[in-house]
This record gives sequence, C-alpha cells and structure tokens, in this order.
Amino acid sequence: MTTATGTSTGTDIAELPEIVSPQSIGPKDARDLSKLFFSRLATLEEGTHAYQYARNTLVEMNMSLVRYAAGRFRHRGDDMEDIVQVGTIGLIKAIDRFELSREVQFATFAVPYIVGEIKRFFRDTSWAVHVPRRLQEARVELAKATDELSTRLGRAPKVSELAELMNLTEEEVIEARTAANGYNSTSLDATLHAGDRDDNEAPLADFIGAEDPAMELVEDFHALSPLLAQLSERDREILRMRFVDELTQSQIGERLGVSQMHVSRLLSRTLSRLREGMLTTQ
Repeated sequence: MTTATGTSTGTDIAELPEIVSPQSIGPKDARDLSKLFFSRLATLEEGTHAYQYARNTLVEMNMSLVRYAAGRFRHRGDDMEDIVQVGTIGLIKAIDRFELSREVQFATFAVPYIVGEIKRFFRDTSWAVHVPRRLQEARVELAKATDELSTRLGRAPKVSELAELMNLTEEEVIEARTAANGYNSTSLDATLHAGDRDDNEAPLADFIGAEDPAMELVEDFHALSPLLAQLSERDREILRMRFVDELTQSQIGERLGVSQMHVSRLLSRTLSRLREGMLTTQ
C-alpha cells in the first residue's frame, strides 16, 4: 500500500490486475482498464517497480491507437515498423501527461500526440534532398493515385492515367515522380549484387562514375583551337616539337639552327600569348 509519505511499496503492484498479454486486449476492455491503471499511476512514486509496471502496461494496452494512427501514413512508402516506433513515442508522451480529471477519453487525448510525433518524424527526416513543398505534396498524391489505379486496373498505371486522375498534366506527374527520388537516400557503402551469383557483391560506390579530368581538357582544347590557328607556322611547329614530339629545347634549336636560349624565348612568348587568350575566353 502507499505509505503516508507517498512512497509506494512492493504491495502496490498487487492492487493492479496482472495482464499476461496487454496488446491482445480489445479496445473496450483497454479503455476500462486504462482508467484503473491511470488512477493507480497517479498515486505511485515514479521510478518504483509498481509505477513502471502500470506505465508499461498502459503503453502495451494502447498500442492499437498507435497502429491506427500509423495506418493513416501507409501510403508514404516508409517502413511501417519505423512509423509505429515513432508513434509509440507519442503514446508514451500522452500517458505521461494524461490526467483523469480532464474528463476526456484517453484515446481522444492520445491520438493527436501520436499523429504529431509521426508528422514531426516525416518533417525532420524524410526528405534526403530538399524539394519544393508543392512537389512534396504532389508525391503524396501520386502515391495515393498509383495505389488506387493499381488496384482498379490490376497493373501499374500509365503517366496519362495518373495525370487524368490527379487533374495534372503529364509533365507535372513526371516532375512529381522525379522529385520523389529525393525522398530516400542510400549509403554509398550499401551492398549491391554485381551479377547473377549471390556471392558476387560490391558496394554502390563501385557503380558510380567518378569525375573524369579529361572532360576539362575537352573544353580547354575547344578554346585553344582558334588561338593556335592564329599563330605563325613556325610557332606552331615549335609547339609541336616540344609538346608532341617531346624534344628538348636544345634539340629544337639544332633543327631550327638557333640557340637553345632563343627557343626558350620563343616558347615563353607563344605560351604567354596562348595563356592570355585562354583567360580572355573564360
């Protein structure tokens, strides 16, 4: 029994019915038993065994409220187990804040807490890539329309059929589909099958192309081409011998009958001219 100081003893738990399987209790019985458990919870000291038993039993008895609320978000495509876990947090918050003196059914009080926790979860964690709100909302409507048409037609709906049902253009449906790709992200360490064999696996990063440095050279060559055409034949020949044939300045000088120093000056002048031209075109 509860002592005069309000401290609960081990006998407090005996005043509550022992429920072997709380989650199997029907809604009506759960409603009546919840009143009893809330009444006793208010007299127990937080942290005691009796308090934890009463609180945990209330959570398990009212899990049907969480599953009911979570079902409203089934169309979002997330793992239902994750949604139920988040909704359970809302249920626990409702239990901790509920008072029988409110004269309101616990279910009426708890559902907004559960739904609010689930919505907060979606708002804070769902979108891996930020997209405009109109596209976030279009993704939800697209999921609903896809489910409805798939059930009605017995196959995956076409873009034109989705557009007609959603009262959108086909371009807007495609845009919503594209935006939906930003809803979830996958780790680059995620394992993918790289062939028909089950043991032939590789991380996703191995299938993603890396930046090709040669692509920048394509742009540089495109900008450089008209500048080379403006050079004299002799300057182009010196560049070819130096950077294509990879001759030394001394070897180039021997072929042209000039000193190595003169070749160095010619190269410096030509390269400076090309460099200035490249900077001007960027």
